[in-house]
Amino acid sequence: MSATATIIRPRLSFWQIWNMSFGFMGIQFGFALQNANTSRIFETLGSDPKNLALYWLAAPITGLIVQPIIGYYSDRTWHAKWGRRRPFFAVGALLASIALCLMPNSPTLWMAVGVLWIMDASINVSMEPFRAFVGDMLPPSQRTTGFAMQSFFIGIGAIIASFLPWIFTNLFNISNVAEEGIIPDSVKYSFYLGAFMLFITVMWTVFSTKEYPPEPGTHEKLRNREQKKIDNEDHYAARFSRIGILLLALATIIGIVVYWANIEKEVYVLCIGLGVFGFVHLLSTLYIKQGRSYLGIVNIVKDFNSMPRTMVQLAYVQFFSWFALFAMWIYTTSAVTSHIFKSTDPTAEAYNEGASLVGNLFGTYNGIAAFAALLLPVLAKYTSRRITHMLALFCGGGGLLSFYFISDPFWLWFSMIGVGIAWASILSIPYAMLSGSLPAEKMGYYMGVFNFFIVIPQIVAGTLLGFMLTHFFSGETILILVAGGISMFIAGFLNLLVDDSDEVAIKEQS
Repeated sequence: MSATATIIRPRLSFWQIWNMSFGFMGIQFGFALQNANTSRIFETLGSDPKNLALYWLAAPITGLIVQPIIGYYSDRTWHAKWGRRRPFFAVGALLASIALCLMPNSPTLWMAVGVLWIMDASINVSMEPFRAFVGDMLPPSQRTTGFAMQSFFIGIGAIIASFLPWIFTNLFNISNVAEEGIIPDSVKYSFYLGAFMLFITVMWTVFSTKEYPPEPGTHEKLRNREQKKIDNEDHYAARFSRIGILLLALATIIGIVVYWANIEKEVYVLCIGLGVFGFVHLLSTLYIKQGRSYLGIVNIVKDFNSMPRTMVQLAYVQFFSWFALFAMWIYTTSAVTSHIFKSTDPTAEAYNEGASLVGNLFGTYNGIAAFAALLLPVLAKYTSRRITHMLALFCGGGGLLSFYFISDPFWLWFSMIGVGIAWASILSIPYAMLSGSLPAEKMGYYMGVFNFFIVIPQIVAGTLLGFMLTHFFSGETILILVAGGISMFIAGFLNLLVDDSDEVAIKEQS
């Protein structure tokens, strides 16, 4: 039986699911503009391609910090008018819209990196509660549809946003090139329109959807839990201590190797991440020994180390899936402009033609994802969610691998079909499988923690891809996309090992 089987939710109509998911279209306006144009902005402001992965680390590190915190507090929020998740939708949308307006006006590289940090944090404030929203509002039999509807809007928002620079250039005759160090007007206007759409669509969901009040006793249960010491204190103190020491030792060893071997400095970020995670475990050990195991940080660490089995299994799938995606987002512009358009000069017409094509390609895979999202629940019904996700990941892996063999840009459109199918599934099927294994009162927190397995591979990619590019791939960024394709195939095979605990409930409600 699933963790949420005791909570009975009525089936919602198509338009109710539409309204509760509509805000995701605006959120994806922000992410699509970020994914398709950030590397272009960084290179225009003087970034070396080898440092792109390092600068991009602002985004995943922000998500790693923000999403679990937002999930934790949204679980504990309730307002008679604004509900539980919707206050976070609104605040995040406002801040993200401001950041989108600032991004293309950054005068220096470091300001652009800082704005990326703010923008990603703000988008995450809105996005994380949307994932828990489906688990809150829908019965098990409709969750695949709910997450697929989010994927549909993600695809629609992304295809429009990704094509915006091309639309402004070709339909409104707005310049797609500019002087050295200046962001083209086509990119600036795209970000302005994206800010407007993000705010409007999120607020549509805020005002059109009413949330269910918490189950009787839910908040009291959470408060009592936070005021009560954890069970088996000695067991958890010893466990947290072992994990903390291991992580700190691993961080130290990697740091020493990086220093003596003179490896790229971005690998130090991985050391810092491991060290911080180890320190938090040791801090929790100290609090337990002081008799303060009721503290929130101790409960957060305990819940992290007590994740449902399905969540642990999905973590491996997510790691290899998102490692591939992050490689694609960072290096597709550089790979296409250098491998196919034979240009590495951001002021050259060939480079900007290739960079604009990448934006259109990103829009295409998101458009494919929008329509694939409508078909995935049907395929899952006749096979299973595990088989459906595996096949989709294989499509994505094949799409990324094909970049290496293409010389005519026309064929890249077909590559993105596979990527789009994988993207639709990555944004829906894992969350549908996960939601059935989570306790209702911790839905937001665990959805936030699940983001770790999106962010951690991005951090690993951000710290290692530059090293791989220099030492293994001889500066050929196209080989990064090949590595991404292989990674997605690995994710597909690992997905077969996932225990989808919600399948019984779905069959009973069908």
